[in-house]
Parts: sequence; structure tokens; C-alpha cells
Amino acid sequence: MKFLLAGIAAVSLMAGAAAIAKPTPPTIAQLAANPKFSSFDVSPDGKHLVALQAFGDDRHVLVWSTDNLQAKPIEFGATDMRVVGVQFVKNDVLAVSLWQRYDARLGLSVDKLFINKLMFVDLDGRNWRDPIPKARANTDVEARLQALSNPQVLSSLPDDPDHILVMSGPAFEEADIYKVSVHRPFAERVLRTEPETGDYIADRAGNIRIRSRFGEDNGGAYVAMDVRAPNGGAWKEAGRSYVKDRDTFSVLGFADDPNIAIVATNIGQDKIGLYEFDTTTLKLGAPILKHQMFDASNAITYRYGGSQVAAQGEILGVTYEGPNGGDVIWANPTFQALDKQIRAALGITQTPVRFVDTATGKEVTQNYDATKFYRITSYSADLSKIVIRVEGSATPPEYYLLNNGKLSLLAKTAPEIDTAALGETKLVYYKARDGMNIPAFLTTPNVELCGAGPWKAVVHPHGGPWARDEMNYDWSGWVPLMASRCMAVLRPQYRGSDGWGRALWKAGDREWGQKMQDDKDDGAQWMIDQKIAQPGHMAMFGFSYGGYAAMAAAVRPNGLYKCAISGAGVSDIKRIWRKYYDNAFFRDRQMGTVKGLNPVDFADQIKIPIMVYQGDRDDRVPVEQAEWFVDKAKKSGQVVEYHFMPDYAHGPAWTRAIFAQQLTYIDDWFKTGCGGGGL
Repeated sequence: MKFLLAGIAAVSLMAGAAAIAKPTPPTIAQLAANPKFSSFDVSPDGKHLVALQAFGDDRHVLVWSTDNLQAKPIEFGATDMRVVGVQFVKNDVLAVSLWQRYDARLGLSVDKLFINKLMFVDLDGRNWRDPIPKARANTDVEARLQALSNPQVLSSLPDDPDHILVMSGPAFEEADIYKVSVHRPFAERVLRTEPETGDYIADRAGNIRIRSRFGEDNGGAYVAMDVRAPNGGAWKEAGRSYVKDRDTFSVLGFADDPNIAIVATNIGQDKIGLYEFDTTTLKLGAPILKHQMFDASNAITYRYGGSQVAAQGEILGVTYEGPNGGDVIWANPTFQALDKQIRAALGITQTPVRFVDTATGKEVTQNYDATKFYRITSYSADLSKIVIRVEGSATPPEYYLLNNGKLSLLAKTAPEIDTAALGETKLVYYKARDGMNIPAFLTTPNVELCGAGPWKAVVHPHGGPWARDEMNYDWSGWVPLMASRCMAVLRPQYRGSDGWGRALWKAGDREWGQKMQDDKDDGAQWMIDQKIAQPGHMAMFGFSYGGYAAMAAAVRPNGLYKCAISGAGVSDIKRIWRKYYDNAFFRDRQMGTVKGLNPVDFADQIKIPIMVYQGDRDDRVPVEQAEWFVDKAKKSGQVVEYHFMPDYAHGPAWTRAIFAQQLTYIDDWFKTGCGGGGL
């Protein structure tokens, strides 16, 4: 496309020269606010742009004509529910994600939940409709099931102007797949799913060709991948992996050849790689991406047919789980050229970064987007309109539109925040006491604001534990809050974290509160040794599994922490898993890995002050987990502060005021609490 290669008009991101002022720390209200704008998406024909704009707790849908972005957009919202996402499913139809509180009453019990809904609406916001028309509920049970159901778009069928494929319920539960008209109340069932199946994938023509299937045999619980021909017919098992082995073998989609699928697998190796898979011969083919340091994650394929840009299904690029998450390696020449021009226009430069393979210890230094990075989030079929998001650990997302070769700023998500106050984040590695290399993200305060280190410091482990951190902007507000209050923050990717390869992931098995906890404590000692942290002024704060780790830190003797904060922490790892014992998949895959220190058993012997907070709509960690620990910990003689939060879930809060309240609890604890005098 010649207009892409002709050069992009650079956007000036720098203000005129001025004296450098001392950064202003963000307020709690600023950190808790919804993104001012979000969910920018361009229609396939490039004629319209959609986004969400925040008005306090509510968000409205905005629709512009891309030919006249200066004109007032069409604006609409919802009444009883909150809008949380929007995107085009067709040129003239939007899919809107909605969210609401729901109290499920059965007998005398009440489950307090948040539920999500998907609705379709025309661009003028007038004609709302369910993806799948529902029959009238005749009983309370039917009404509840309808309220909890949330259809999912399986395929947008980009070459069909009227239809999409929709699954009526979540994967691996009773659900049907429908071909749905987005313009009229019509849905034709094309497949009735079978028990214990999910992850259905359609090819470019809309034929449902791939599924995953759970089963159990003498080898234990397994996941099988089934395939079938384009014209349907019987399913054939293409492969089987046993969950106790922690193997990954998943189909991501189809390439430009309808019989070649793209598979992500780590079978026989430490890192997940991407491969071609022949659905006819059932053979794994050539590797598409094998990264030496990180798991591969996805392939970016071209969605549209009949274009000069690429063939439908052509692989434009591949992604891997680098420090920024979803890092892209472009393969298509048009996108390679576009990448260079976007970087030049936005001033995105790379710096040398040291990477260490957690499995082998091999080191390499490569240029990397260590400060901020960009992602192409949406594009029209002819690439005349492209939406770009720029982000970094100290850069709340900014959205740009590349419109026929001209780049312009659409919006900043948090324009009120002085980003200079958020400090600097970088990837570091340190040695655990047994010699394992532990990656971590270290955020240090702005020197103009806080002076030179060492600083007060917080070890901040992520949840999961089968999860990981990234160097994008932290919308929880936790890291920006602590860094702007002059605390250094270390987010260790302790053993048990995923995305860094099998060796680090499996090293956390049966090591809860033991070697997994040693990794966090060794990170704390490393910060002291590196003159980053002030001895005697360190804390641990975490949420979910991170909350468990904070409870474990309070229990373990001879720690380096003055105090701890546990949000939605699991205090009894024995009791929380009992409800999963009858699930063979969970039993084989994860239950046996959850062994080690049980904090509630020793809560009356905690060694440091602790603050615990828990939401009443948390459907992952029951409130009893907090109450058991707090009631027993109060017998220790240490300061124990507890906050029970209405309308707060496992992270999400119904109002921004509630979300701000939990940030205030954290801020106050580190400022004046922590057993007295603050951290």
C-alpha cells in the first residue's frame, strides 16, 4: 500500500522548553478513575471509529465518522448496567460488553456476584438486542440461568456482512453454537456441543473444525484436541496431553491454507513454541516461532479476504510473552515497514536489556522497548485506518489514529496524571538462595520527587500463582501509588510464575510459603544489598495468591519486613481447594501442586503487623478466608487491621469511590500505620 510507505507525518509529543518542575504525585481519585477514553476500534470498512468515554462510574459509547473526527460523535450509554467494552462485529453493528451487580437467591442463601452481558446495538444506539433470542423464563431457576448466561462471539465471519458465530454459554459447559444474524432476530443452531468440550474454533469459511475435550483414563486427566474436515463429519483425535505433565498443546486458529492450523505447544521443551499443524495428516509441521527466553503466545493473522495487503489467514506477525507482554515480531513486509515508521513518528526507541533464561542461565543482551511500547489494536481491511495504543509502566495508554498515512492523537487515558511522578521500571534478575535465576520488575521512585535511594520498599508478588507481571501501566493503581509515595517496588517473578518457561513454572510445585516465599525474601535482601531499600523499612503487599504470600510473610520468622498487606488472601490452602476435589482436571493439574505453609495454622503467632482487606462479592476467595486469619491473628499481640468492603469483588469494584477506598487503606497503612509511624 503506497500511502503507508510514503512516510508518516510525525506527531509532536513534546511541549516547548520549560523549567523542570518537581513532579506532582497523583491523587487517590486520579489513580482510581476509569480511563478517560478506552476501547478504540475502527470498522472493517474504515468509515467509523468507536470508543468509550468515562463519566465517573459510567461509560458512554461514542461513534465518529472517520472522515470528520472533529464533529460531535453519536453518544449513548446504558441505564441498569455499566458499559465496560465495545467493538465492531460488522460495519454497522457494535458488540457492547456490560456489567452489573447480581444477587443470586436460592432458598435462604444469597450469592453476591458481578455478572457480564454481551449485547448488539446499531451505530445510533437505538436498537439493542441479545445475540441469541431467549425464550420466556417460566421458573426462578430458568430466570437465574438466563441472567448468568453470557454468549460469546466465536467468529465474526468477516466476509459475511450479516452473520457471526456465537456460543450460547462458557466453554466446557452445556452450550450450543449458533449462526446469528446481527440485523434481525434470527439464530440458527449449527452445532450442539458435547459434554466436557470447549475451545471450538471455526475456519475462515465459518466451518467449526477444532475443539478441545476433557477426559480421564488410566493415565489420569487429559486434554485431547479433536479435528474434523471442512464439510463436518466425525471428530478425529489429533493429540492428547496429560494435565499432570503440565504440557500445553492448543490450537490458536488457521493459517491461509484451510488445512493448516497454528498450534502452541511446549511438549518436550521448556518454552512454548508456535508450529504449523496439518489437520489432514495430524502431523506437527515447521516451527513458526521458538523464542529462546520466553514462551510464544500467538500468531497475528490477516482477517479479511480480497485484499492487496495480504492473503486471508496470512501470518502478519507472531507474539511472545516478553516483559511488555504480547511482544510482536512482524513477518509481513508491509507491517515491517509500518513498524519502523510508527516508531520514528512516536519517538519509541529501544535500549539494551539483559535477558536470562530461567531454565539454563544463558544470558543475552538485546535492544528492547524498555520504556514504552506500541500495539496495533485495530485496523480497517485496506489498512487505510489503523488504531495504535502506546503504553509503558509510567505511561498510561495513549491512542493514535493512522488515517491515510497521517498520525494523530486520539486521546490519553489518564491525562491528569503527572507521569514523571511514577518512577522508572526495569527488568532485573537476582539469584535465589538455591541458585535459581529469578526475574523481577523493579520500580524506583523519581529522584526529583523523592531524593536518591535507598528508599522505603515493598515486595509486591502477583496473584495466581500461575500468572506473571508485565511492564505495562498498572491499572490497579498499586504500583503507581507506591512509587509516587517514594517507595521502591519489586515484583518478583517467583518460581510458579508462568510465561517464563516450564522450569520456573514447575519449580513452584508444592513450595507454597517455602521456596516460593524464599524467592520473595531473597528479592528483599537483594534490594538491601543493592542499596535500593532501606533496612527496617520494607513491607510485603499482595492480592489473591499475593495476599497469601503477605500472610506467609507475617507468619515466617526472621523476616525482613516491618509489616504486610493482604488483599483477598488465601489463608487456608487446605480448605479452599476442597470444592475442587471432584474435578479430575483440577485434581491432576493443580491440586497436588498446592502444598506448603498454611498461614491460618500459625496466625496467632504472626511476627509483624498486618492489614487485611476483602470484598463481599469475591467469587474466588471466600470472605471466611480473611475472617479465619484475622480472628486468630488478633491473639498474637501484633496490630491487625481488617477492612470488609461491600460491592468489591476479586479486584473489581462497583464504584470508583469503592476502588479509591481500598487505595486509601493501602496509602494510609504505609503512611501512618504499619504498626505505627508508617513504613
